[in-house]
Amino acid sequence: MTLVRCADLLADAHGGGRAVAAFNVITLEHAQAVAAGAAAAGAPAVLQVSQNAVAHHGRLEPLAAALTALARGSGAALALHLDHVTDEALLRAAPAAGFGSVMFDGSRLPYAGNVAATAAAVRFAHRHGLLVEAELGRIGGKPGDAHTPGVRTDPAEAAEYVRDTGVDALAVAVGSSHAMTRRTAALDHALIARLRAALGVPLVLHGSSGVPDAELRRGVAAGLTKINVGTALNVSLTGAVRDRLAADPEGVDPRRWLAAGRAAMTETVERLLRVLDGTRGGLTGPCSP
Repeated sequence: MTLVRCADLLADAHGGGRAVAAFNVITLEHAQAVAAGAAAAGAPAVLQVSQNAVAHHGRLEPLAAALTALARGSGAALALHLDHVTDEALLRAAPAAGFGSVMFDGSRLPYAGNVAATAAAVRFAHRHGLLVEAELGRIGGKPGDAHTPGVRTDPAEAAEYVRDTGVDALAVAVGSSHAMTRRTAALDHALIARLRAALGVPLVLHGSSGVPDAELRRGVAAGLTKINVGTALNVSLTGAVRDRLAADPEGVDPRRWLAAGRAAMTETVERLLRVLDGTRGGLTGPCSP
């Protein structure tokens, strides 16, 4: 397979009532795990790079070049996506770096400011062939944005927001939260169905790592199209590295524990892709956490 456009993956999934999994990558091992897990599951996937991950590496271009090369040599269809972008300079760097889509995050701005900033981002992105995802409602779990279980995306407001900004996909607050390490979240499936009917654009679930398998499947059936996964990979990586270091306290070769972490993340990617594939009657695979 090869590098594909996130827009094409979303359009296919949205039209068929399926979901695409998008995995946040921080290290090259993250990306390798996504590629290997997707190939094993026979499913496409999105390689997501957040603004925070770019800040960790210092520059976008070297990481983007590595991910592009990885995707082109992969046995799976992989797309590149920039996640939670607030920096205009990073947004403008996306097309030349090979990204086909971007999540512009104006969610912490007042509503009018979110609309204005997102609409401007959409105008730039569409001129350069980028799909734009945005966020309305407080997903929670980010520093300074505590999880508020009662806060949800309002369908009428969301429809107005999509119309006024021109976004191509919308991340909605329907019961999940970023950075959850326990799978205890319950999604509002009735609200998801109302949002799908009202908006006409793909709905995105942020914070899926805290959502049990059955809830994810029901959420896709109700209308979710893009499922973001981040913390689940980090939990797998960290657990495997801790175990490897404990077993070899004198070891100093990082390849040994990084390989273990990559293998653990690969299993997580494959499992989650098979869980989502079960929503369309295909592979079911293991579904336990």
